[in-house]
Amino acid sequence: MHPFLLSLLGGVLIGVSASLLLLFNGRIAGISGITGGLLTPASGDVGWRVAFIGGLVLGGALLMAFLPRAIGAPAVSSAGVVALAGLLVGFGSRLGSGCTSGHGVCGVARGGKRSIVATTVFVATGMGTVFVMRHLMGGA
Repeated sequence: MHPFLLSLLGGVLIGVSASLLLLFNGRIAGISGITGGLLTPASGDVGWRVAFIGGLVLGGALLMAFLPRAIGAPAVSSAGVVALAGLLVGFGSRLGSGCTSGHGVCGVARGGKRSIVATTVFVATGMGTVFVMRHLMGGA
């Protein structure tokens, strides 16, 4: 199947899944919020969160098992750099009151001004990081 069609199908599945979660659970499909809710669980609010996160992990594992080329080559970094990157992502998600999935997929689709600003900042920061890494620091 053509990569464009695979990307389109993936986007449709993400949109439908986020819409169904909102329709049936009244919840936004933001990964940082869903995961954060597991750290401070409310009564009766754990099952769907575990199922959601488990589905992400299982989906990735199935993709790796049946179509490993879709995952790509692992990044070559030290454990310290990976840990620092994870901490920065977590800090940024907390600072931005959500992550790319919550703001970018759900918030922008609902026309949320805060989400549009947050997503613009996410994309601009990513572009700036790639520019610095490739052109100023001589990375690949």
